[in-house]
Amino acid sequence: MDLATLKAFKPSEYEESGDGYRATGDMASAAKDTIDNQICAGVRNQLEGEAATAALRELQELSKNFHYVQTECGLASAALNGFAFDMAVAKQKLDAAIEDARADHCTVNADGSVTYPAGKKPGDEKIADGGTVTGSTGGGPTSDALERQAANIHPNPNYGRAMGYANRIADALKEATDVDEKWAPKLRALKADDDLTVSKRDWADAQSDMGGVREAGKSYLDSLPEPPKDGSPKDNASWWKGLSPEEQAAWLSLRPDTVGALDGLSSTVRDEANRVVLAEKQGELQLKLDSIPKPPANEWTWINAGMYPSKVHTDEWMEWHNKYGDRYEQLNKSLKGMQSIQDRFDATGVKGLPEAYLLGFSPEGNGRAIVANGNPDTADHQAVYVPGTTSNLGGIGGDIDRMVNVWNVANDAADGKSVSTITWLGYDAPQNIVKDSPFSHYANDGAPAFNRFMDGLDASHTGDSEPHRTAIGHSYGTTLIGSAARQGDLNADDVILAGSPGVQVAKAEQLDVPTGHVWNQEADGDIVPDIGRYGHGGTDWDGLWTIPSDERFGANQMTTDTEGHSDYWKENTESLWNQGQVVAGHSDQVKLKPPPDHWAHVK
Repeated sequence: MDLATLKAFKPSEYEESGDGYRATGDMASAAKDTIDNQICAGVRNQLEGEAATAALRELQELSKNFHYVQTECGLASAALNGFAFDMAVAKQKLDAAIEDARADHCTVNADGSVTYPAGKKPGDEKIADGGTVTGSTGGGPTSDALERQAANIHPNPNYGRAMGYANRIADALKEATDVDEKWAPKLRALKADDDLTVSKRDWADAQSDMGGVREAGKSYLDSLPEPPKDGSPKDNASWWKGLSPEEQAAWLSLRPDTVGALDGLSSTVRDEANRVVLAEKQGELQLKLDSIPKPPANEWTWINAGMYPSKVHTDEWMEWHNKYGDRYEQLNKSLKGMQSIQDRFDATGVKGLPEAYLLGFSPEGNGRAIVANGNPDTADHQAVYVPGTTSNLGGIGGDIDRMVNVWNVANDAADGKSVSTITWLGYDAPQNIVKDSPFSHYANDGAPAFNRFMDGLDASHTGDSEPHRTAIGHSYGTTLIGSAARQGDLNADDVILAGSPGVQVAKAEQLDVPTGHVWNQEADGDIVPDIGRYGHGGTDWDGLWTIPSDERFGANQMTTDTEGHSDYWKENTESLWNQGQVVAGHSDQVKLKPPPDHWAHVK
């Protein structure tokens, strides 16, 4: 980097190029949404057959291309803005050094050297000649000390000042050179493959690109307003709205995981951020899975043990399992869950199913996922479902399907008003019925996050009137809802509890919803409520362990025509129909169990 190049550098030109990439990314995003939520949705809703299936397959590939273009253009925009930011700092240092030199009657030459005029020190009779000095960088304490000594000894006082300006110019040029060398490979890495197939490797590379741009652009990112530390959903929403379009784009491109996790931001913004994280993680984990040797085909063998042969794992399979088994299983579970989320995206339009929004996602640990059917920001009726024990990313598909079923019933009953049903796997659910589910800390630890999410639905809502909101819990998920009400203010109008082992409180009125708006279901053959009451039931002055199925709890006992612990959301059942009526605000239509006959024993 030479002086002429840095002097002529215009950060605005690169910022304008960044704006161009951002505009292209926005167009790609709009095209992707049109394909997914209008064209593909219309095909699924109206057409059938091999031609329709083939057309959908091609449209989905086109959507992936637009999504990839959106993501890479966002990174290019952020990289160009980051490069311009870093170069502007170096240019400002150069411009300041040149201006100061001129003000001190020194001349800055084309090669960065500085010419100083003749002069003399106070008390000297002879005027010392002027001269030219060349600066250096990074000399260290010893070199700096020698320079100061030389300046003090030199008979011309202008010599020391000129040397200072020359060093500042050299420092600015060195900084600009370092910036150029830092950013050049990051920008080159953004070049995509010359094909129309967006592979898992492409998305893994995009994740690597993001890391590279984020690393190089640390100074740029640090200059942007940070999200409020431990901010409320309203604080988060205010922060986001206060950012410029360029700043919002930078956060979405460089830290989509942060943006996607912020309660209070609009559903469209969170969905955009989380879909990038999903695609990139899916690519990364698929490559990791592909790098693991496949399990041996000969998994089992027979050995003679005593009088009878026994079936055991082969030595070859055991060796593979001990080395790769746990990681292989975890990767498969995570990828299965990601595919379930993608399947829901691809189901938009089927029987009128609305677009899906990914409001939270992480594959870490047991995984997290928050998936909405319909936009909750504009919905008149919202329902948020919390699954229970054994819930994890690998099994998210079943939980998503449950809320699809609730949406179908509630939408039919909503008198034309809009409905959004949300699967909220935003906590670490207990994974073992015996070892984990008896303990309350999973619910207590997850409850604050649930409350923040519910409050965030208020902060992001844009409808003309306040939405009607229902919290739905299944099994241990009901315990979390109870803990959320006990620890804070549960931001809901109705609560539906299904197969509840207890909600940590003894009365329905303690669940922070209006009187008469707590609903309970216990199906025949569901043993969880009575087993769980001694761990999660509430107690009052009489010391009795109370669960929502008990009359003294005070919940509305809805009729159920399903059996066991897991079929409350089975299609075409009264159990599901009742839940849909509550979600749609038609509690007067709910069918209730008759109250127990306390005199039956005397008949």
